[in-house]
Amino acid sequence: MSRFTFAAVLLCAALAASGCADAASDDGTSDLSRTLLTQPSNDGQSTLIAGPGDDGGPRVSVSELGFNRGSGDAPVKVVEMSDYGCGYCRQFHMDSFSAIREEFIETGMVEWKFVPYITGMFDNSLVATEAAECAYVQDVDAFEQLNRRIWDEQRAWKGSDDPAPLVRGWAAQLGIDMAAFDGCLESDRQLARISGSTALAQQLGVRGTPTFVVLGYPPLQGALPLETFREILNTVYSETQGAAGGERP
Repeated sequence: MSRFTFAAVLLCAALAASGCADAASDDGTSDLSRTLLTQPSNDGQSTLIAGPGDDGGPRVSVSELGFNRGSGDAPVKVVEMSDYGCGYCRQFHMDSFSAIREEFIETGMVEWKFVPYITGMFDNSLVATEAAECAYVQDVDAFEQLNRRIWDEQRAWKGSDDPAPLVRGWAAQLGIDMAAFDGCLESDRQLARISGSTALAQQLGVRGTPTFVVLGYPPLQGALPLETFREILNTVYSETQGAAGGERP
């Protein structure tokens, strides 16, 4: 598929998708967006350093944000920006991400960086995000389990008047050090990462969730169908391998 045809696929996918949004996302008008989105998909990793925002604020180090899945040597890099409180983000994780992980991430084709950030649209998102961050500090597997539970039980914590004990109860089932977990929450030591993720989203002009950046291409917004993702990722991978003279694993 040519880049012209692929661009048409991206456009159609973006128009067909829905997301939690308050405005259309900017596809690269800021200096930061240009820096990130013009990076060739097979050159550099999703841990590149982002440039300063339009307001002249501090740089945001993408390497210090979010959760990486897959090999750093994968030729295709994807950054996902989602809010735990977003229903469309949940839809993507429940319906599509497991297959994407099995087919593309675990096979070494794609490195996927999940960046949870606070859009301000959902009152309890900070509780869920900070709990996930504090589980991650101790154990990656514990984070993965809690991450799944947060998506599974979104309605329960999102609609709760006091979500913290509920989410803490899920964490207590993971076998982690709960004294350390509580200390992490009480100290708010992970808030810098959470704030950095939100700043990155703002600097990129993200206005809706989920938003996906396949490095080297414009952002995609919304819970895209699995088949659309397959076509996009296979096409980008084929382009990178065509340039490198390789084949799909």
